[in-house]
Amino acid sequence: MPDRREHRERRRDRHRTVSLDTPRENRRQLLSRPDFDPDAFGRASEAFARFMGTGRFLVYMSAFVALWLAWNTFAPESVQFDPRALNYTLLTLILSLQASYAAPLILLAQNRQDDRDRVLNEQDRSRDERALADTEYLTREVAALRIALRDVATRDFVRSELRSILEELSEEGTVTPSRDAKRKGGKNPKKRAKAAEAAPAQVVPNSSAEGELPTPNG
Repeated sequence: MPDRREHRERRRDRHRTVSLDTPRENRRQLLSRPDFDPDAFGRASEAFARFMGTGRFLVYMSAFVALWLAWNTFAPESVQFDPRALNYTLLTLILSLQASYAAPLILLAQNRQDDRDRVLNEQDRSRDERALADTEYLTREVAALRIALRDVATRDFVRSELRSILEELSEEGTVTPSRDAKRKGGKNPKKRAKAAEAAPAQVVPNSSAEGELPTPNG
């Protein structure tokens, strides 16, 4: 009786300790799984699928099948290893085995290409988003510069204003003389002419026969 009770208690304790929220302990496997490099296997499958999609593979495969059929058809029966009487059974098995391995390898290569395309699409999407953000930023900066340049006088505007001012001054007749004119003729050339006319004439002796003639000064 005490042994049964102890056994029952142990079972209860075991059921209590083991619950759904506790992780299960890893058990050692009797047979270890083969360890291989998936990238190397994927590269080999891509190379095989790429080779199967070329014309060279078709030429080699056609030559192999032609030689096989010719040998097992026209060669002596003693040297035939896949006779025609058995409908080339060995050749059929070889082609079926090749097709059974080629299909998964092509699918594996296609999956790797899909993963690569997905990564490239994500990179292109992120690059396009950055380019769009940069374009929007540059657009805002250009708009701000245009708004700021509205209050800045351009060269054409200054030239047009100066031209209009000169036209107005020329119409009013208030253009001032140049510095050289001021130095030579003073401020008013009319006054200079009147002063020259009002100056007394000086007599200069002349030894000619005509006599003395008065000459104005200047």
